[in-house]
Amino acid sequence: MSETYSIKPVGVIKRLNNTQNDVSALIPNAIIEVFPEYSKAILTIEQNSHLWILTWLHLARRDTLTVKPSRNNPGLPSFGVFGIRSPDRPNPIGMYLARLVKVENNFIYVTDIDAVDGTPVIDLKPYYENDIIFSPRTPNIKPVYREKLKKLFLKQAVAHHQEECPGLFMGIRMAILAEEILGHINSPDLGILVEGSPCLADTLQGLTRSRLANPPRFRFINSSSRAQSTWNKKGELLQISALRRINCKDFWELPDCEIMKYSLP
Repeated sequence: MSETYSIKPVGVIKRLNNTQNDVSALIPNAIIEVFPEYSKAILTIEQNSHLWILTWLHLARRDTLTVKPSRNNPGLPSFGVFGIRSPDRPNPIGMYLARLVKVENNFIYVTDIDAVDGTPVIDLKPYYENDIIFSPRTPNIKPVYREKLKKLFLKQAVAHHQEECPGLFMGIRMAILAEEILGHINSPDLGILVEGSPCLADTLQGLTRSRLANPPRFRFINSSSRAQSTWNKKGELLQISALRRINCKDFWELPDCEIMKYSLP
């Protein structure tokens, strides 16, 4: 087919001047300015908690068919662009699942947008319940660099747990350690037993995408006296125990040895 189609932007992304480390994952990091001629299209949009934001990645290359995600992990092989979320692709459409914080006239405040300032927005769609796949099968393209992994897991954990709390921060740090020692924590071969608060359990279940059945990968024992996770990958055990409660500042700054201990029984 040789037909061509034209797409007209409906808005533009304006980045807010904040950094990922000094603000909550629940605070907006971008504004979508919807152009006045499309202002009626955002009627009732505030009834949604999350939106799919479709953008035109105007700075991306369009002659790329394979890429190597070396920024996340230099050891990974090449992927076809249809099998990975690379911005470089024949039609550079970006897709972001963003939390809607507030709407003011034709300005929509959102979180979780990493597009550059001035990126054209080509469509907005609400996130529906039918969009969810709780435990999908995906290639393991997580970053090998710990700071990047912290940011990624924080974003995923807040999206699942819906608040920041000590249990969430500890759960993320436990998950990072397990990822570094055992590998892909979403693997169907990895089971987890959580002993502690419901917040710790909910965070770890969300990060691992583990279910109670089909296959049974998750178990939880409610406890107010301990915060511990035991990981089992084909008989290889990893036990991680919290040494103290941590807050957001501790999450970013303290080393593992000051907040938890682990053993390989």
